[in-house]
Amino acid sequence: MNNLNKEKAKKKIKALREKIRKAEYRYFVLDDPQISDAEFDKLMQDLLKLESQFPELVTADSPTQRVGGEVLDEFEKVEHSTEMLSLDNSFNAEELRGFDQRVKKNTTERDYQYIVEHKIDGLSAVIRYQGGSFQLGATRGNGEVGENITENMKTIRSLPLKIEDKAELELRGEIYLSKSEFERINEKRLENEKKPFANPRNAAAGSVRQLDSKIAASRRLSILIYDLISHSNREFETHLEVFAYLEEQGFNVNWHKKADDIGKVIEICQEWEEKRESLDFEIDGLVVKINNLNLREELGSTARSPRWAIAYKFPAQQKTTRVKSIEISLGRTGALTPTAVLEPVEIAGSTVSRATLHNEDEIKRKDIRIGDIVLVQKAGDVIPEVVKVIKEKRDGCEKEFEMPDHCPVCGTKVKRPEGEAVTRCTNISCPAQRKEKILHFVSRDAMNIEGVGPALVDQLLENDLIDDYGDLYFLKKHHLQNLERMGEKSSQNVIDAIKQSKDREFFRVIYALGIRHVGLGAARTLSDNYSSISQLMEASNEELEEIDEIGPVIADSIIDFFAEKQNRDLISRLRQAGINLSRENTEEKEKFLEGLKFVFTGSLNDFTRSEVKDLVEKAGGRSVSSVSSKTDYLVIGDNPGSKYQKAQELGIKILSESEFKELLENKEEK
Repeated sequence: MNNLNKEKAKKKIKALREKIRKAEYRYFVLDDPQISDAEFDKLMQDLLKLESQFPELVTADSPTQRVGGEVLDEFEKVEHSTEMLSLDNSFNAEELRGFDQRVKKNTTERDYQYIVEHKIDGLSAVIRYQGGSFQLGATRGNGEVGENITENMKTIRSLPLKIEDKAELELRGEIYLSKSEFERINEKRLENEKKPFANPRNAAAGSVRQLDSKIAASRRLSILIYDLISHSNREFETHLEVFAYLEEQGFNVNWHKKADDIGKVIEICQEWEEKRESLDFEIDGLVVKINNLNLREELGSTARSPRWAIAYKFPAQQKTTRVKSIEISLGRTGALTPTAVLEPVEIAGSTVSRATLHNEDEIKRKDIRIGDIVLVQKAGDVIPEVVKVIKEKRDGCEKEFEMPDHCPVCGTKVKRPEGEAVTRCTNISCPAQRKEKILHFVSRDAMNIEGVGPALVDQLLENDLIDDYGDLYFLKKHHLQNLERMGEKSSQNVIDAIKQSKDREFFRVIYALGIRHVGLGAARTLSDNYSSISQLMEASNEELEEIDEIGPVIADSIIDFFAEKQNRDLISRLRQAGINLSRENTEEKEKFLEGLKFVFTGSLNDFTRSEVKDLVEKAGGRSVSSVSSKTDYLVIGDNPGSKYQKAQELGIKILSESEFKELLENKEEK
């Protein structure tokens, strides 16, 4: 090897990489190795030696880049090209049939099939390829913005770093740890006197968020691909076609099975309830999807989930344990929530020691007493809850629980409004409420102020530096520097983060205010109907109730919130601080494509697919993947595919790339 010149080394490196890629594919994807571990290691060592001799020949998609690289300071934010929605859940055959009825109601199509897939208990990831090379991996995050975990995803052996197709691709997959690998990691942690991971999902989550990718490499993560979001120059008719293409490219795709009707879907789901333990990775259910991609486009989505897919969740695992005590916690709306403190018990791979009891009526209905032996489960395999009391095991030592008549934090007399199940502390200055309201305000989906977490908020309140979230904008660096773990640099970072949050989108500000019952979806709706906080404050109850998605409960809550003098004063201080309390005029101007649907086909010369999608959606339109009767425009590039013919058949308006650019320019001028 020492006598090799650069040209010969380049050929040798190419041949070694190809052999290693094939070996990785056979081992990690097909589970059918054709060479021994020793032979594989020899190939890798030869490649490492050559690349060290000729570092200029090292590429990002080389198999040697899987071992982990430099340590990152932090993860960069990545904006998803398409929002990652959640799935609606079903828990029995009746709910699956209800889903099928909703599909029939929303389409005239009757000849459709379903695809049933494993619902892997891992972490969803976005994967992008360009020019045949793996370019980017990102976490789901809040569905709109995730974190760049490219270096950690390179360490996943079942994910190809290079594929044959040179197009621009965006995929989605599930990162997970196998049960056997989870056991190996925990054994090693115990040997090193470290706390074992609670379950494979937590271990996988901790691995992909390591700033040192060498740690991720040591954890031997796996990935299964379950969707192709976009392909720059190829179109597919069905989900099965997508899977066939992905397998051709060397991806390890999720297990899947076609079902001709909902009856077959139910049969498959019930079959896997019995077989789930036979897998070497955790699944908590199955995912049911429409196979036809055009039909998916026609069905569309709600604000939070697609109408063409649903999750079937397996029945929750249940265990018995004892209620040691019942504690009260306070939320940001003043709600007193009773929580059962349990003798720790292992359920669905994690230790459960607490379970919410919801409210006083729930405790009375189930007759839960301190000292009771109870049946506990994880609702949807996530949230622990008490199912019932094992009353035959009572010995007379159990104590009935009484809801406190005064707030356990501030001592104010609590109230339970007529017709409501929740008891509330009515003191808006209650320290517990103040903390929770501030934490909600700074959370990712709201103002997204990095560095302001529970520990810092506690210190700010304890030192009388703030009374509410409005005071955050009047903090100075010297206020923070004397606090615990707050040096000059970290203090400046917090001040900078607070300053940057002043320009958050108007709907996020509405959500951040913490108005009871106003979630992120309702905040978006309010932002669409009111151009400023002043307009919203002046809205009448009747006017609010006329808005779709804003019912009487939300309307009453909005009116009550702005009726409070303290809340109006808080809005004034936010305005004084320079917070964005209205939709920008430019935002209104840019919505010239409101309600229009665009489909793109063929290779575009001046735009990538993600760029045109951003342009359309920024202007209020929608970029969709399939042509249907509801499509407004088809934009064609070089070598358009079958979408072009379908658009002609349906009479859809067809634009060239230059005509699309003219449309944008002319609309913007208006």
